[in-house]
Amino acid sequence: MAGSPSLMEPSSDADKLSYEIFTILESKFLFGYDDSKIFLPESAPETPAKTPSSLESSPGKIRILSIDASSDSLLAAASLVRLESSLRRLSGDPAARIADFFDIAAGSGAGGVLAALLFTRGPDGRPLVSADDALCFLLKTGAVCDSTGERKGLFRRMFRRSGGMTCRKMFGSATLRDTLKPVLIPCYDLTSGAPLLFSRADAVEADSYDFLIREVCTATCAGRVASEIRSVDGRARIAAVGGGVAMPNPAAAAITHVLHNKQEFPFAAGVEDLIVVSLGSGEQDIAGACATPSRAEVVRIAGNGMADMVDQAIALAFRQHRINNYVRIQANGFGLRSPKCSKAVSREAKMMRIEEMLSQRNGETVLFQGRKLSKETNVEKLERLAGELIKEQDKRSRSSIPTVFIKQALTPRTSSATTATTTTTSTRRSLGSP
Repeated sequence: MAGSPSLMEPSSDADKLSYEIFTILESKFLFGYDDSKIFLPESAPETPAKTPSSLESSPGKIRILSIDASSDSLLAAASLVRLESSLRRLSGDPAARIADFFDIAAGSGAGGVLAALLFTRGPDGRPLVSADDALCFLLKTGAVCDSTGERKGLFRRMFRRSGGMTCRKMFGSATLRDTLKPVLIPCYDLTSGAPLLFSRADAVEADSYDFLIREVCTATCAGRVASEIRSVDGRARIAAVGGGVAMPNPAAAAITHVLHNKQEFPFAAGVEDLIVVSLGSGEQDIAGACATPSRAEVVRIAGNGMADMVDQAIALAFRQHRINNYVRIQANGFGLRSPKCSKAVSREAKMMRIEEMLSQRNGETVLFQGRKLSKETNVEKLERLAGELIKEQDKRSRSSIPTVFIKQALTPRTSSATTATTTTTSTRRSLGSP
């Protein structure tokens, strides 16, 4: 039955209005259109724009470090070694550490272990290890953390109940409260059936949210068999599966945490107030490497895809602030360890491939435009990033307003960081250089 002419043939005014509404929604939700005046009536007063003087009086940007889940995080560790070296050279401080130039760190899987190494408080009140020490630690012990289905190498030895002295020697009985800056490390909790984010901000609120650092590392690197851990007071119990399954790229979680944590980051109102450094896994997709990929390999491929999607979403959210405020370090086409059908590469070969990765240009995905190579190599990005971090540090030194207010523990407890003093020092001395 034919419809009435008024329904079948909308007026030109209705078509125009529908087109304008669709255009606004498309711009707002696909491309981050932020012109709020278009939603206001003509008579509404305009919101005063930020003047150059108000921008200069801003206390500074929040600096976020995010490390993807991977089997070993060697690319991330090598990137941080280069970054730390540049920061020392530009700042003139030979003792500068990565933790000095970031306000919060997030890491998943082996990336969570790396974040814990760099941001846990040492016996002297400084970071537990330098970036170079962390890389040596991963290389010398042959660290491999596969949260997609298997646990091998270092992390298998570290997390076995019968042994595992390496992790105990490194972290002692330090807990989430003993990190220098806010730290976020994810896992998947089978007890609640949902992802869980270990957070220093929660740990300082109550002992039931505080966990031993070494057990947090156990949780984020757990494989097929769930790792059961308890909070320091024994009230909270978690059956954890690795962070690579729950959150392979924790950058979005870190940004969300900062923007909603007004107690510690009161001046972070949007992405323009952030500097985000996201370190990828450096692992290639391995579907074509073997005739029949295992279930763990399929999960790894899916995790890499999830990490790329998070990267793309963040890049779109930063829009015009992307060049200076969002840096993604990733490598394509190289893997430090081949799948099961190949043998593991040597330590020297790993270092050579790391250098190849750092000299690469990223393949970036642009919405509706496919993939393209970035203009800078990873090394060039890290050098530019070091300059931005130094500028931010200098700006803070001239400001009378603190940028970050780190939350202090509400339930005082004797810090356990000192319990790792005797063993940590000897462990670091035994690492050697790569």
